[in-house]
Amino acid sequence: MKRVTAIKPAGQWDASAARDTIVLDAQDRHRRRVVFVGEHGATYLLDLPRPAQLCDGDVLVLEDGALVRVTGKPEALVEIAAANAQDLARLAWHIGNRHTEVQIVGDRLRIRRDHVMEDMLRGLGATLSYVDAVFDPEHGAYAHHGDGHGH
Repeated sequence: MKRVTAIKPAGQWDASAARDTIVLDAQDRHRRRVVFVGEHGATYLLDLPRPAQLCDGDVLVLEDGALVRVTGKPEALVEIAAANAQDLARLAWHIGNRHTEVQIVGDRLRIRRDHVMEDMLRGLGATLSYVDAVFDPEHGAYAHHGDGHGH
């Protein structure tokens, strides 16, 4: 089993250099210590002093210098739109007030599918659409991104 020694953010490494890929949903990409299994069957140990949020396109640097790409697994999400920026900000406030993870995608928000949240958002005037996409929720103001890693 190869040990992970560093994480490089998406866009800061040569994508053609990856020798393997791990595919993980958002929850599985927030880890401190775990063994990952790559698409080629190899195992990799991540053992960090504190949790890190791996994002789609990041790379794990192994002890021998090899690179393993992190790919986000598509999840069942609801995309939230509003009539204007003020309404979208109000919807974001209600989502945050319920401590629900959220991703900002342009002028829309995304959350995991949840019928209770969806009913609330519809009641507040949101337009909802359903997508299967990689979920990269906001990390939060006090989140540690691990070893200078952040997006």
